[in-house]
Amino acid sequence: MNKEGQFQIGKVSLLTVAHFFHDIYTAFLAPLLPLLRDSMGISLTFAGFLSVVQRLPTLLNPLVGMLAERTKARYFVIFTPAITAIAMSLVPVAPNKITLILLVLMSGISSSFFHVPSPVMMRKVSGNRIGMGMSFYMVGGELARSAGPVAVLGAVELWGLRGVSYFIPTGILASVILYFRLRNISIAENVQSGRSLEYLKTFKSFFPLISSIALILFFRAAMKSALTFYLPVFLTGRGESTWFAGIALAILQGAGVVGTFFAGTISDKIGRRNTLLIASVGAPVLFFAFLYTDGWLQIAALIATGLFLFATGPVFLAIVNEYKTRHNNFVNSLFMTTTFLIGAVMVMVVGLMGDYLSLELTYKIVGALAFLSLPVVLKMKK
Repeated sequence: MNKEGQFQIGKVSLLTVAHFFHDIYTAFLAPLLPLLRDSMGISLTFAGFLSVVQRLPTLLNPLVGMLAERTKARYFVIFTPAITAIAMSLVPVAPNKITLILLVLMSGISSSFFHVPSPVMMRKVSGNRIGMGMSFYMVGGELARSAGPVAVLGAVELWGLRGVSYFIPTGILASVILYFRLRNISIAENVQSGRSLEYLKTFKSFFPLISSIALILFFRAAMKSALTFYLPVFLTGRGESTWFAGIALAILQGAGVVGTFFAGTISDKIGRRNTLLIASVGAPVLFFAFLYTDGWLQIAALIATGLFLFATGPVFLAIVNEYKTRHNNFVNSLFMTTTFLIGAVMVMVVGLMGDYLSLELTYKIVGALAFLSLPVVLKMKK
């Protein structure tokens, strides 16, 4: 039976699980950094450098996208969970800094080869419900970022730093299962030519859309970085306990999973731009509600902020993968590069602002900055 246009829940779920099992390993780095400082004596500057190294391969995403269209890119999605699992699970037992850098770099390269073609695969199996498919896809990644730190620190608590290597078989098993279930999904079947001129034309036609998306991401990224990366520091600076700060971050990430899950499906029904409008207004309004409340009201505002803050992810993925082009992998790689680079830059910018202006003032500035995404959304075509 022809499944074109159908929402293939089995393969959609499998790709969601694949995203989870890949990203849970990349989420090991941040919680391992304090332990690596003790075991290897690395500085905070070197710790930050490792984060940059892991993101550096995203600069090659357009090349990965072009390569994916000339090869059987489904194998990138199938085998990268195993590669990332091996690299990140060996990080705690790296014998020296050079090996540590190479392992982190390997995980970053593997991550690029996974994230460029996998949304295109999701589009292929989502039929005419692309928004819902992208919601499933993003939920896998968000759950991984929540579960990764818990899993790796739990392993260290039980077995020490060497215990992290026990996660390697799980990543290999995930790739084996993906091989038998995804090996027949082609995502490059319609591409007959890889001429540079064709890619240049695609880039020029796609540029107005990716520019709008980049502006929206830029205005919202500082607020997202402030909440997802610096929230524990912000709350403890206000006098809250470390326990409360940790719980607050877990609550935010949990709300983000829910917002991610429903946003794409909602955008299928009310339109992509309307969903972006709601998120562009709701997130900063609720963010300021979080800043000026305390106790249970503050927790409620944080939950609501998380629902709107993460909602744009699946909507952007749906917009990019609905773009009419023969080079879906290439345009998706441009989007992924834009997302990762803006996120990396804004994490550093918020940190610098926090050092020089205080986090309290920085939070107010980034909240106000997020409102500037609204006119950009209004100028986008429906």
